[in-house]
Amino acid sequence: MTRLMKSLSRPDRPRPTLTYGEVGATRTPAALPEGYHHLRYSAVVGHGRAAFETAGAAVTTWRMHRVSGADVLTDADRAEPGVTLEVSAGIGPLRLGAPCSVIWTAYEEDRVGFAYGTLTGHPERGEESFMVHLDPDGTVRFAVTAFSRPAAWYTRLGGPLVPLLQRTYAQHLGRTLRRLVRT
Repeated sequence: MTRLMKSLSRPDRPRPTLTYGEVGATRTPAALPEGYHHLRYSAVVGHGRAAFETAGAAVTTWRMHRVSGADVLTDADRAEPGVTLEVSAGIGPLRLGAPCSVIWTAYEEDRVGFAYGTLTGHPERGEESFMVHLDPDGTVRFAVTAFSRPAAWYTRLGGPLVPLLQRTYAQHLGRTLRRLVRT
């Protein structure tokens, strides 16, 4: 059993479940649910089919997250609905883990990516998608769409700082993906 599965299936913890009701809402970025903070971020990361394929693979195999400095614990090689993962960031005892489950994926001709939803133990409640789009002119865009609200005392205490940190992280992922596409 992997470290993630051991962490999520400890006998002293109930089985993790999704912590929000609007499952799949990031499929429609223009109509995110009310009562949450919304994040919509987009950045150009390259041009052409090869850049699109490189970016899509980096997103769906967790490489973008890992290269950005996050730890990703999962048994899966790539995003598929139902895959459980834990994304964590920080140093030593200040490392914060965020358990998630992949909600939906897109492996299409001009669109690749996935969304994950928060599980019990995540500091937020909501969903976040990471998509790569190939525009008709060959432009490759990376987009993050999310809706979230605090689920833990420290994210409630963080108030307006949390959405700022989420946007900063999305921008960091965009820069990371741009570098991965160029190499």
